[in-house]
Amino acid sequence: MTHVEVAVAAPLNTPLTYALPQDEAGQEGQAADYVGRRVLVPLGGRQVTGYILGEAREQGGADGFVVKPLIRFLDDFPVFHPEMVAFFRWIADYYLYPIGLVIKTALPQGLAPRSVRRLVRTCSPEELEAFAETRSSLLSQLLAKEEVLLAANSSYLAKASDKRLLQKLLQKKLVRQELCLREDQVQAKREVCFRLVDSSLPRPPAELAVKDDFSLYRDLLSEHLGDRVKISEAKALYSLMTVQNRIGGSEVALREAKTIYPGAGRALGKMAARGVVEKIRRRVYRNPFGEQLCFYPRPEELTREQSAVLDQLLAAIEENVFAPFLLHGVTGCGKTEVYLRAAEKTIQEGRDVIILVPEIALASQLEAHLVSRFADLVVLLHSGLSSGEKYDQFFLALSGRARIVIGARSAVFAPLRDPGLIVVDEEHDSSYKQDDGLRYNARDLAVLRARQHGSVVLLGSATPSMTSFSHARSGKYRLLVMQSRVGGALLPKVEVVDLNSRSAAVQKKSGIIQQRLLEKLKNNLALGRQSLLLLNRRGFSTALLCRKCGTPVTCNHCNVSLTLHKGRGQLVCHYCGFTATVQNICLHCRSTELVPAGFGTERVEEELLGLLPEARIGRLDSDTAADRKKCMQVLSTMHQGLVDILIGTQMIAKGHHFPNVTLVGVVWADGGMNMPDYKAAERTFQLITQVTGRAGRGQLPGDVLIQTLRPDHYAIELARKHKYLEFFEHEMEIRAQPAFPPFVRLILLRVKGRVEQKVQESAANVARACRRYTDELPLKVGVLGPAPAPLERVRDLYRWQVLLKGTASEELHLLASKMRDDTQKNILNSCTMEIDVDPENMM
Repeated sequence: MTHVEVAVAAPLNTPLTYALPQDEAGQEGQAADYVGRRVLVPLGGRQVTGYILGEAREQGGADGFVVKPLIRFLDDFPVFHPEMVAFFRWIADYYLYPIGLVIKTALPQGLAPRSVRRLVRTCSPEELEAFAETRSSLLSQLLAKEEVLLAANSSYLAKASDKRLLQKLLQKKLVRQELCLREDQVQAKREVCFRLVDSSLPRPPAELAVKDDFSLYRDLLSEHLGDRVKISEAKALYSLMTVQNRIGGSEVALREAKTIYPGAGRALGKMAARGVVEKIRRRVYRNPFGEQLCFYPRPEELTREQSAVLDQLLAAIEENVFAPFLLHGVTGCGKTEVYLRAAEKTIQEGRDVIILVPEIALASQLEAHLVSRFADLVVLLHSGLSSGEKYDQFFLALSGRARIVIGARSAVFAPLRDPGLIVVDEEHDSSYKQDDGLRYNARDLAVLRARQHGSVVLLGSATPSMTSFSHARSGKYRLLVMQSRVGGALLPKVEVVDLNSRSAAVQKKSGIIQQRLLEKLKNNLALGRQSLLLLNRRGFSTALLCRKCGTPVTCNHCNVSLTLHKGRGQLVCHYCGFTATVQNICLHCRSTELVPAGFGTERVEEELLGLLPEARIGRLDSDTAADRKKCMQVLSTMHQGLVDILIGTQMIAKGHHFPNVTLVGVVWADGGMNMPDYKAAERTFQLITQVTGRAGRGQLPGDVLIQTLRPDHYAIELARKHKYLEFFEHEMEIRAQPAFPPFVRLILLRVKGRVEQKVQESAANVARACRRYTDELPLKVGVLGPAPAPLERVRDLYRWQVLLKGTASEELHLLASKMRDDTQKNILNSCTMEIDVDPENMM
């Protein structure tokens, strides 16, 4: 019997061994033939999804060890190529995450059948009302319906009182608990089609229409078939043949036939029963592109810098060897065309292409360029797609029908067999780091995947991350530089407004929008040009304060202030989604006098509508563009010139090309610099530089105005002067002592739980164990903490953390893996520990 290695979609750190079913093993198949197949396997009395990695290392079981057989295969084909196995193993080892859950993350959501617990009510709702004094969401669900799935609603058993209630109900036999299999939540879409069986069937006259008399044509069909045909059946066959002639194919979708004759469905069904037509169900792929995309022609000429950069890139693509490049190009220098030409060459070489972007909004813009150049070879993979669309796009790439994948960070897992080029646009962006579950960095995985496939990886940015530029300086990456804008356009002139100035002669206050910025907006509007306003805070105000005692209204589940969203009439927590009505009271002094403090994009929009009522104002943030379609609508109106002033968060700062934008205003440049984060200055510099680059990209020069309380801060001053190299050198000096990346590597150990004392004690145990191991082994690893996270409570969970610092990645991982193995020793009940390798967000 053949034994295979299976990674199960469960929190197990090592793969398990299973036996192929007897009927499969009897086919003389090798274990390698099954790599990438999804299987259902038994695990501890339940059934879970697994993924075959290859042949088990030991075919014979140890004494007393029985190898269980697989239950069944879930697909007739592999869901990932064998070449991906080494990629998945490296990710699991580096990020200290179970390999089965790594693979589950890489696949479309909903492709992981598993056993789930189901509660079945065996009594009437009236009998359960005896427990009504127990306030329980579980009881509420059982009163409302007969069956409740526990795995899908684990919050029902979050409290000890809920668990006690369940035990009582089970003992009294008022409910029954059973295991059931939850199948795939997303499947292939299919549609009903028909085709003619008899190709000699009489064709309808060319001048015939559905509204005409079909008696003569019906008689022709009846004579040919030797059986009477109804008028409805004649019209249905007419609609079928009309669509056939239009599309030039034999199979016709029923939905298309119905556009000609709405009653075609029932009539064609009867004709299929008589053998005149054949009914077929064929797979169709959901279209994620929505409305028609803009067409961008291929430019006939390249700039001198584009040609020089492409000479190096194309030569590397021809060599089919691993070649990492960092493209440092100013905003508007034409990096997109470099990506497109490199993709053209890669496709000509018979290899595939992956292009990563940090935001869905950028994917929406770049996809138009790609579809213009490569048409049906392009697919999308990002969170803005529906589950069905994502499923279809994934399988188009897996099958080889698509050769180019564009998407956000998850697109790094695209199931292309042989990626020869991987592009990471705006490589500096922190959005490439996943903040929960598998905490991977897509930029780093892009470099790894390129190495494993012998490919070119191109990291592009006007403001490269400190780590990437340091790699380029050391020779790890090959540095490409583009210093000039396309068409000879100049970088915009930048002016700084000091918000500390109180002199009326210098600065007249005008709410959020200062007088100088307001004058420029009015002038730009009068000239018929467009403007952008950046404020990296959504909502109306950042807090609602009590006028009497100054206490802010906070989230019930997190230690953060609620943000006022005036348009929705709600206070919203941006961390857990909790909402409250604006009509609230101060929990500290019971006062009802609450006033908004701070400001967000919604408040800026309201103020501008009052100051410039004649202006057409748009807003782009995660409130107004919650999904891809809404985002596309806002961007489309901007491109069409239907918006005079676009207000937005960082979504408007990166990558967009608005040729008519000649003014950019940074409403408040200081927000990011006040964060307790060693990358605060770097992120501020990047954000200001990126949004500055949106101005003056067309024929007209651009102006930028930055409002700030810290005009002398080096991040703002060097961004104003477009001095990246000077910023890099200054920031490297600061990070050298005390050491932070790129001088050291970091791993964050975060302990979470509902009881603060247990969380604190568990974190202390982890820190103590880390220090003991560093002394015993010994390891050159610094251990900082334990300390509460800057956001101490999120989603009802208290959070404490321990930070590991070191120059040797192997030693850091050794220590972190020992902490993972010792979890049961160090972490108290009801607490959990997360491991974040190379953390981007330590809040």
